[in-house]
Amino acid sequence: MDLSSEKITRILSKYKFHDVAIEELQKIYRIFPEIKPFTGTYTFSDSTQRDLLKLIGNIPVKYDGRTYNFPIQLWLIDSFPFTPPICFMRPTSNMIIREGKHVDAKGRIHLPGLHNWDYPKSSVVGLLNEMIAKFEEDPPLSSRNTSNKDPHDLLAMVSNLQINDGSARNVDQQNIKVSVIGGGDLGIASVLSIVAKCKVGKLVLIDVTENSTRGGSTDLEMFNVPKVEVSKDLASSAGSRVVVVTANAWSSEQSYVKVVQTNVEMYRGFIPHLARLSPGAVIIIASQPVDIMTHVAWRQSGFPPTQVIGAGCNLDSERLSRVLDINLNTHKQAWVIGELSDNKVPVMSNTSLNSSTRAEIAPTSSSTKPLLDRGFEMMKNKGQRSWSVGLSIADITNSILTDQMKAHSVSTLAQGWGGIASEVFLSLPCVLGANGSTRLAGVSLGDEEESKLMDSISSLTNIMGQIQL
Repeated sequence: MDLSSEKITRILSKYKFHDVAIEELQKIYRIFPEIKPFTGTYTFSDSTQRDLLKLIGNIPVKYDGRTYNFPIQLWLIDSFPFTPPICFMRPTSNMIIREGKHVDAKGRIHLPGLHNWDYPKSSVVGLLNEMIAKFEEDPPLSSRNTSNKDPHDLLAMVSNLQINDGSARNVDQQNIKVSVIGGGDLGIASVLSIVAKCKVGKLVLIDVTENSTRGGSTDLEMFNVPKVEVSKDLASSAGSRVVVVTANAWSSEQSYVKVVQTNVEMYRGFIPHLARLSPGAVIIIASQPVDIMTHVAWRQSGFPPTQVIGAGCNLDSERLSRVLDINLNTHKQAWVIGELSDNKVPVMSNTSLNSSTRAEIAPTSSSTKPLLDRGFEMMKNKGQRSWSVGLSIADITNSILTDQMKAHSVSTLAQGWGGIASEVFLSLPCVLGANGSTRLAGVSLGDEEESKLMDSISSLTNIMGQIQL
């Protein structure tokens, strides 16, 4: 691999692990000589930009006995190879991206190898091999020219695969299926709230814990609640558009980390299975602690982060918006962000509640902070009951099922937002629709708010480092 050009040398000199990065690049070239290095400017989700090295080329994907060249692009962060590359499909003018489990609508590639990156066990060579294997199972490109009738033409043929794969935005109500995992009070509250608020064809309640209270699910069966099926079999969730997880399996252990580990072990028993049964679903986590368990579910599912969110601070955000609107006449949406703990902080939108303009977070200012602090104080002591959290979950579910594109504060992968470098999940304002979540851009926060977020990041990182996934 030729790394001698002036531009490449200049960019590489800024990489933190310069020598190791060059070593890795040479390994890539030996196995994939078609992958070439270039320089470019990458724009992150918070609108910051950085000059980086990128790898561009084709990977050979076999399908129906023939080999096709799939164009890809890998951006190498300046801490490479200790951090994973940011990967995209790079379709030519006669190709279109076929959104699926491993590639989103913008062409970004999501794979277990990226989510679980751990250098030196992980490498770009291993990642490219994983990419080839996954794309052979589920080709992410289709032909723009759908008139081509050649059955052996991959790009023409894959455009007809899985037309009704759950990502379609206008689906008949009878075909919409939602599953709720967990038969406790919160599970029952979520079932009743979703049935009341959302247009679904079937809602399946699955009780996965032996020690959960069966009274509520028995009552649902006894009174024959319309559209609700009660089951003990995870297979009943197959084909769900949304999967809500409310199950908790608290133990009698005194250590908080051991208590969390109990839930992690329970998740290991069903999250991967749920992901296989409903590969196009959005998973909503409501188990506690929600930020940690959403992180765990994301890692165990292998889904892109857009498909795994936590209920997080959505209830607090809706309450805060109402308090500010009714009591303080702001008429603007507000969100509570951060960890679901005492460290959460309020932020405000720069658009009105009824505006058709896409919401954005307003930077903290001397005019917004007093209003937010006052509103936050007014709604602090309301508490979270099962029925109120259930209503919040139904609100999130409805935004996904109806492709509403409403901004909710939900627990999501925060890495890269507002300069956050750690792999943590925090509640952030995200636009929710049929394909999952899209974060709003980060903004500058006040010193107090920034300090609270940093404390949460440190605490969550510490806990994640102690549990066994």
